[in-house]
Amino acid sequence: MSTERRAPLDRRKVADTALRLLNETGLDGLTLRAIARELDVKAPALYWHFKDKQALLDEMATEMYRRMTAGAVLDPADTWQERLLAACRGLRSALTGYRDGAKVFSGSRFTGTEHAPAMESHLRVFTAAGFTLTQAVQAMRTANMYTIGFVTEEQGVRPLPGERREGYDVEERARRLAEFPLAAEAGKLLFDDYDEQFEDGLKLIVAGIEAACGIR
Repeated sequence: MSTERRAPLDRRKVADTALRLLNETGLDGLTLRAIARELDVKAPALYWHFKDKQALLDEMATEMYRRMTAGAVLDPADTWQERLLAACRGLRSALTGYRDGAKVFSGSRFTGTEHAPAMESHLRVFTAAGFTLTQAVQAMRTANMYTIGFVTEEQGVRPLPGERREGYDVEERARRLAEFPLAAEAGKLLFDDYDEQFEDGLKLIVAGIEAACGIR
């Protein structure tokens, strides 16, 4: 029997292992049993740390956020537009780094308070620009939900950068929809160049916030 002592199991170690496996299995294939096997422990050991899979997803989302913001420096002189765009772009970049990253992040709650400093800073930038707290929260929430939803759809086509699921060939789609020329042409706008799509959506959101709140 090996006398080598294992490093103690903790929530972050489990979450780190789960995020690594996520890129191999996807969310549907990520089980506590598979994670336990990777950690060389019995599955019941994980229940000391997580009562169910959602609790694990919460910790995974929190770890994703920790990694996303590690070393980030927020400039209090940012305009609200600059801050919102940077936050959304950073979130998309982080989520696309994991297979099903947006699905993990969506609906999960943070298990710590690491998000609070950035949130406070964002709200200060918005309120200093003239937004009420309610308006600031609505603007940030809308942009955040847009980003998560966008990446969810993006990853349905491109699970990871460089990968593309079968069934999303734009030219083949156009041929099948030939009798519907506008719908056929829309395929290039829907399923190609996600970077441009994302930026176009952000422009609409910023313009909408400016129009709705009267603040530029």
